[in-house]
Amino acid sequence: MRKSVVAIVGRPNVGKSTIFNRLVGERISIVEDVPGVTRDRIYAQAEWLTSTFNLIDTGGIEIGDEPLLVKMRQQAEIAIDEADVIIFLLNGREGITAADEEVAKMLFKSNKPVVLAVNKMDNPEMREEIYEYYSLGFGEPYPISGSHGLGLGDMLDAVVSKFPTDDTEEVEEDTIYFSLIGRPNVGKSSLVNSLLNEERVIVSEIEGTTRDAIDTRLRKDDQDFVIIDTAGMRKRGKVYESTEKYSVLRALKAIERSDVVLVLIDAETGIREQDKKIAGYAHDAGRAIIIVVNKWDTVESDEKAMKQFETKVRSHFQFLDYAPVVFLSAKTKKRIHTLIPAIKVASENHAKRIKTNVLNDVIMDALAVNPTPTVKGRRLKVLYATQVSVKPPSFAVFVNDPDLMHFSYARFLENKIREAFGFVGTPIKIFPRRRQ
Repeated sequence: MRKSVVAIVGRPNVGKSTIFNRLVGERISIVEDVPGVTRDRIYAQAEWLTSTFNLIDTGGIEIGDEPLLVKMRQQAEIAIDEADVIIFLLNGREGITAADEEVAKMLFKSNKPVVLAVNKMDNPEMREEIYEYYSLGFGEPYPISGSHGLGLGDMLDAVVSKFPTDDTEEVEEDTIYFSLIGRPNVGKSSLVNSLLNEERVIVSEIEGTTRDAIDTRLRKDDQDFVIIDTAGMRKRGKVYESTEKYSVLRALKAIERSDVVLVLIDAETGIREQDKKIAGYAHDAGRAIIIVVNKWDTVESDEKAMKQFETKVRSHFQFLDYAPVVFLSAKTKKRIHTLIPAIKVASENHAKRIKTNVLNDVIMDALAVNPTPTVKGRRLKVLYATQVSVKPPSFAVFVNDPDLMHFSYARFLENKIREAFGFVGTPIKIFPRRRQ
């Protein structure tokens, strides 16, 4: 189930960044008592009671033609479009301004659920003046104080109550969900279109869990797939593609619903730091991963060049040593036939289960090759292991004391498990547990 998205929207200097930092629990946004300090949207994860959601801080919406103001308004519009629920923030010390009314008109047009919050209501006397805000037409206004943390609980209760229910259409259990993530302009849309145009076996288009995305079903080699459209990328246009930070939220939303994640790299421009950050989200989420080097037709594409580029990929993505690297060109469809088989293998490994007796044979052999270390005079004793879950495959290793299991020895056991059972394309997790 994907996380809901909440955007904090309002004119400049009403306290959006202060509220944002309060909700995510750390100082991420720049906070300064000068209008227009936050110019881009900033994303973070927040929690309230049992709900976890993605939170967007936006630049203030200003009405004007100056280039910076136009860009800030554009950024806020994107955030509104992506949000499931919007917190409309006002400054209680200034009352309703003409700019607030303009923002309200924009929010009415969005048809999104809106929670009206009036900030800087520090004094109880000020809260008696809350009734004027009903005139904006968004229902009950919530008086809050971002600087003192007052009233945020009631506001968050209202926000969570408006989250959409998970109404994803049921699909067959063996259907593989895969998505494409990466920096703007690495060829995600082109690759999706190439897969669909090449196979010409679109079964149907189904509504995704996001309001504006369309997931596409694909059947190939007797296997059903669902290609997760990352937030309507093929429909949006240059505004979305030119926004570097926007790719982060798109990636997070797609990753949450995927079995397999394709991390796209542009062979022409090479590996960027942003590529590693985006891939890290998929790795942390425990998804199966394939590194796809796109636009391979634009470089010298012989076997030697391929090996050299793969070596470069491995050096930059050391944390993805389990992920296969596929070279192709979405534009010319060169080597595109290698992608679907790689997705199937990664998905199968992601859901693979190993019998306990077979697993323990491998663990005992590993112990014989490399005996457990001694820490401060105490030796780690590995008693037995069992697989506790899939997607990703996770193993509990029962020991005499989990504190004696150094990460390097856990990595050694992981490598031995990979040698025995493969697990190409998927992370695996090892959890040391004390035997009860």
